[in-house]
Amino acid sequence: MQCYTEIVAPTAVRHAVHLPFLSRKANNLVVAKSSLLQIFELKGTITEAAEISGAENDVSLMPDTEAADVPLQRTEYTSKLVLIGEYPLAGIITSLARVRVRGTKSGAEVLLVAFRDAKLSLVEWDPEVYNLNTISIHYYENPDLLSEPWGVELANCHNFLTADPSSRCAALKFGPRNLAILPFRQADEDLAIDQYDPDQEEKSKAVNGDSGAKANQTPYAASFVLPLTMLDPALTHPVHLAFLYEYREPTFGIISASQAAASSLLQERKDILTYTVFTLDLEQKASTTLLSVTGIPYDISRVVPLPLPVGGALLIGNNEIIHVDQGGKSNGIAVNELAKSSTGFSLADQSDLALRLEGCVIEQISLDTGDALIILNNGDLLTLTFTLDGRSVSRMTLQPVDEDHGGRVVSCRASCATNIGRGRIFVGSEDGDSVLLGWTNKADLTGLTRSGAFEDDGDTSDEEIVDDLDDDLYDDTPLPVKQTKAVTAAASAPGSYTFRIHDVLPSLAPIKGVTFPTPPIPTSGQGTNVSSQPFPTVDILASTGTGRAGALTVLNRELHPTNIKETTLASARGLWTLHTRRQARKGLISEGGHDAEGEMASDAEYDQYLVVCRAGSNGNEDTIVYQINGTEFEETSKGDFEREDGSTMNVGALAEGTKVVQVLRNEIRTYDSETINPLSPPAKSHLCYILFMSAQLNMDQIIPMEDEDSGAELRIINTSFADPYLLVLRDDSTVKLFKANGSGEVEEMESDVLSSFKWMSASLYKSATGPEAMAFLLTPEGGLHIYTMPDLSSPSYIADGLSFLPPFLTAEYAPRRTTAKAALTEILVADLGDMTTKSPHLIPFHYPARSSSSSEPFTSNLRWIKLSQQHLPKYSEEPALDTEDAGRREESTLIPLDNVGGYSTVFQSGASPCFILKEASSAPRVIGLSSKAVKGLTRYHTAASERGFAYIDVDNTLRISRLPSQTRYGDLGWEMRKIPQGQEIHAVAYHPRGLYVMGTGQMEEFTLPEDTYHYEWAKEDTTFKPNVERGVLKVMDARTLSVIDTHILEPQEAIMCVEVLNLEVSESTHERKPLVAVGTAIVHGEDLATKGAIYIFEVITVVPEPGKPETNKKLRLISKEEVKGAVTAVSELGTQGFLIMAQGQKCMVRGLKEDGTLLPVAFMDMQCYVTVLKTLGTTGMLLMGDAYKGMWFAGYTEEPYKMMIFGKSRSKMEVMAAEFLPFEKQLHFIVADADCNLHVLQFDPDQPKSLSGQRLLHKSTFHTGHFPTTMSLHRSSINLPSTSDLPSVNSSSDPNSMEIDNPFEPKQPFYQILHTTQSGTIALITPLPESTYRRLNALAIFLANNLESSCGLNPRAYRAVEGEMGSGSGTRGIVDGNLLMRWGELGEPRRWEGLAKVGGTEWGSRAEREVLSGAGLFLKN
Repeated sequence: MQCYTEIVAPTAVRHAVHLPFLSRKANNLVVAKSSLLQIFELKGTITEAAEISGAENDVSLMPDTEAADVPLQRTEYTSKLVLIGEYPLAGIITSLARVRVRGTKSGAEVLLVAFRDAKLSLVEWDPEVYNLNTISIHYYENPDLLSEPWGVELANCHNFLTADPSSRCAALKFGPRNLAILPFRQADEDLAIDQYDPDQEEKSKAVNGDSGAKANQTPYAASFVLPLTMLDPALTHPVHLAFLYEYREPTFGIISASQAAASSLLQERKDILTYTVFTLDLEQKASTTLLSVTGIPYDISRVVPLPLPVGGALLIGNNEIIHVDQGGKSNGIAVNELAKSSTGFSLADQSDLALRLEGCVIEQISLDTGDALIILNNGDLLTLTFTLDGRSVSRMTLQPVDEDHGGRVVSCRASCATNIGRGRIFVGSEDGDSVLLGWTNKADLTGLTRSGAFEDDGDTSDEEIVDDLDDDLYDDTPLPVKQTKAVTAAASAPGSYTFRIHDVLPSLAPIKGVTFPTPPIPTSGQGTNVSSQPFPTVDILASTGTGRAGALTVLNRELHPTNIKETTLASARGLWTLHTRRQARKGLISEGGHDAEGEMASDAEYDQYLVVCRAGSNGNEDTIVYQINGTEFEETSKGDFEREDGSTMNVGALAEGTKVVQVLRNEIRTYDSETINPLSPPAKSHLCYILFMSAQLNMDQIIPMEDEDSGAELRIINTSFADPYLLVLRDDSTVKLFKANGSGEVEEMESDVLSSFKWMSASLYKSATGPEAMAFLLTPEGGLHIYTMPDLSSPSYIADGLSFLPPFLTAEYAPRRTTAKAALTEILVADLGDMTTKSPHLIPFHYPARSSSSSEPFTSNLRWIKLSQQHLPKYSEEPALDTEDAGRREESTLIPLDNVGGYSTVFQSGASPCFILKEASSAPRVIGLSSKAVKGLTRYHTAASERGFAYIDVDNTLRISRLPSQTRYGDLGWEMRKIPQGQEIHAVAYHPRGLYVMGTGQMEEFTLPEDTYHYEWAKEDTTFKPNVERGVLKVMDARTLSVIDTHILEPQEAIMCVEVLNLEVSESTHERKPLVAVGTAIVHGEDLATKGAIYIFEVITVVPEPGKPETNKKLRLISKEEVKGAVTAVSELGTQGFLIMAQGQKCMVRGLKEDGTLLPVAFMDMQCYVTVLKTLGTTGMLLMGDAYKGMWFAGYTEEPYKMMIFGKSRSKMEVMAAEFLPFEKQLHFIVADADCNLHVLQFDPDQPKSLSGQRLLHKSTFHTGHFPTTMSLHRSSINLPSTSDLPSVNSSSDPNSMEIDNPFEPKQPFYQILHTTQSGTIALITPLPESTYRRLNALAIFLANNLESSCGLNPRAYRAVEGEMGSGSGTRGIVDGNLLMRWGELGEPRRWEGLAKVGGTEWGSRAEREVLSGAGLFLKN
């Protein structure tokens, strides 16, 4: 009984499509990441251009000669991806397609999504609820369609979707040779596609309306399935098909053969493929053959349709590219030498390029010339240009893009590419980061004005260009509508295109290996300079990416800031920094108005004062003012700031920073900000005023807080600033609003409406772009009232249902009769986002605001969408917050910060401090701060701490910190930093001396070895040789993250595994050392047997390089032994410091002798290929997994040395990863196979069906949807709550009914398995006791029935595996923890209903989710 929970969502981009989705004129990008669907829009921004050289950077060429001494700063216009929504799906997406249908809710196009198990979902955007709406779902997994004897199973077939460019139908190829056709109804069936006008359709609807029959009509007609052999009996082995452009009827081209193509049968089946074009008659369900081209090379794998002006289709092979036009005329290019020997098809020779087209992606980038972009499997870019003679292609040319033109900006293989238009193309990848590329063409820029160029350098205003990018980023005319005249066009000149990266979607995929660093063990040999440096905190270090995208990725569950300074402030309660603007006295500046140069200075926004409230000696609170100078600050007595007995609650500024406001417990004081010294001489320039500034902070006003009727003194609970307004919430639940007038005086705003209500919480909000400020107020009943300033006569928006926490909140929301409300005590409205974009959110319940139109008032048709978070607050038993700060419990714990490290964020103080961070391309994420309980936090912006922050913890420690550089937070909800290596990292291990040992490789050309038995090998004269990997072992210092040592292995020797083992190095003293074990495979080709080697390295201390103290450690080889077969896995075994290694088809136990040899002591024969070798501590128990023959459970004894089999799984199981899972005196095994399934096995010799333990009991199977890579066992610091830990209904009435744990009985250790995949997911597998399993399983079923499932999919069917029912009676499946983590998506009434059905409590459910999410593995209290 286990639970599977993904703590990191998939990040590998498999598919992407560009379409108008949110509205008819919108242009969106839809991205599929395995089981996650994301919708983006693009926003144009202005960024600094990269450095340039040459004449372009010659300032003397500029017309302004006065700028000759100023370095030239160029700006460029960059597009950024902004996330609209993301939706987890209960299925794996295999294809995406855009379809234009009538009658959609948004008036835009719809999205057709294909899934792995032959399902199609037609979804649209619903602007009313700002969510996806499933129009229909279509199933084609009927067993009758796959009833061929000895036929291929559906799961083993390549299923894909293709849609007609004119949206008349879509085709799903599934199974070996089945084609499902889904027709779509058009706006006017009789109009050609180039005559369709969507505006005319909208006008027709407005005038005539829709008839009842048409209104109820679905946008699609009845689908049907056609076996491909019905179209043509020769289509027995289809390869690929796609719909073509510019046909009046749906027409597709298909590559097929009557026999299976194979490179091993090249002499007999050389050019056996045929390219055939069929046109479909959707009404008659028939087809007509238009043309057929025979003799196609055997390695052609894809059909890429091309719109005008080129037309036709490209046929992509491994060694050639062929174009076939509508008349059947063909042109081809041979891209390497192998094309001559593999095909007799007529091809133009460009073999000097020596390209490998396997896995390449092609996308058209120019609609005028038809030029296409090709992305190779190593990320290199090429352009394919066409020479047109009328509408006929006379020649094709491939041109590599030079590196200085951006030819290597993509670092890995692409999985998809889609042209977004306006010089933008999105490139998705499963092997690394996905990028948004921008391109320019010299031919397009010639003669164009700046307003027409993509990368402009003229004199159009920045605002005009950005507005143009936002309003009309794309050409929204569908591709088929483009008309082209029959003219002769030459190919683009070499070097015409230049590419650069606009935006990046970070990815962890694929995760090759993980390690878990700990602080290094200090040794006498370490230098003091190195050990004095702080060791970085790393929860998970993963090797990610392939090829040049290879990197080490640091993952932390909490945010670890970079501390610049640390000091102690005794008895501190809170702190605030203050930045004021200079207020000039009248008469001193006669011209120029504001100090423009002063405002543009680099230090214009630096914080000047630090205000600290601390406990005084007499029991009251005092306020201290410090003057800031970089990271240093000293106490100052300047000004009239209330210090003694001044219990400061908040400090802010009004009147554009010229009025300083100090909020005390019972009054508000205002001060004048910095003023010009009247004794300063008359200034001749603005610079003189900066030199004669002095801080005054003179008292201006005192505003007492008194009851209007009784005159009693009231206490201030909370305040909120939004210049020029100040909102005050008092302890009698009344609200006061103040406004700074033009002269700077703060005046109260009278409102009888506000005074007549009681309020629980209040917040002011003012957008950076909006002129109006708004007051958000929470009633004691949980209602939300919004007032738009300065009108306080009536609320502009009321939502009484906020306390019910519905998934979608509107002013009209009216829940059914229920008392299930959340106890809301505080609200805050603030902007969340980064420098690209930010939007208002209602916090702490994370409701982003969505309004119908930007031109209307903010509260017009205002709606809120709940964004649930997996973050759970940490439980703290620190008494400091309960005693010292008892008087401040009612104060606000939410602190808005406008710019911290480039983020507009919100910080929550208290026992579980956390930030709410959001990237432009991500949803808001709550990330805890790695700290003890925090009393107060404020921004700290100085020259030494740019956009940083300062905070005080319960130990009265003040830290001045900033966010780490090159780190992202919102993408995963983790602190993520990538360390690029430029090479693929196959394995990584951590050495206790603070080192990372990486097994990488470098590609080299493969040459046949000298062999006396193969004389024909000497005749090899080809220059196009295959590439093989040569292993490279690298050592990286964990502190500086720099490579300090490198070992290059023999040619054609690849690294298979790297482990750090605690081995015995002396037979006499039995001394042990952490040694590095490296297993390799030596592959000399498929005709020679594979060999292997085992390397044992020791870390030694050497003399460091000058100025590099971290280089004082090197690897020293102490043992190397070549063996028969590849060494695929190594592990430590037993209690004597031995190791076990998988060499070929044997698992052998070896001991390291003092002379450096490895002595074998025991072995066991395996069957095919060992993929997994795991041990359970020092127990001697072993797990050995085979790539084809299942898993073995064995044991090892040391007296005598012996290995024995305990039990085996079924023989047909492809084991990719496996791990032990001990729990409650039972031993389970979790196995991940190649079908993306998890199998739970148990060793129970007392069970009769186990045949005395010889057969491992198969308990359950669970489908994850992601290909597994690693599994590792970890001990959790917290256990699942037991019955005695949870509050009971009977506990108050009958104390004897509680279960009391025996204090003398030690608790069993609690373990969890960390599971990683190629999709970039990180998951936890948690064992569950019987009572917890029943409750969580029932809760998962309740959630599956009540949560909205996007695309109409079934979550329970997605996890089920057909034919896998286990082997024991009463077997149970794994609980889907992903459903449990979506608990926050339910409204409060539904939560109460669910807990009542399963018999749980809110605190118990929260404690269980805390364990399931990995709090015991990563969060340190």
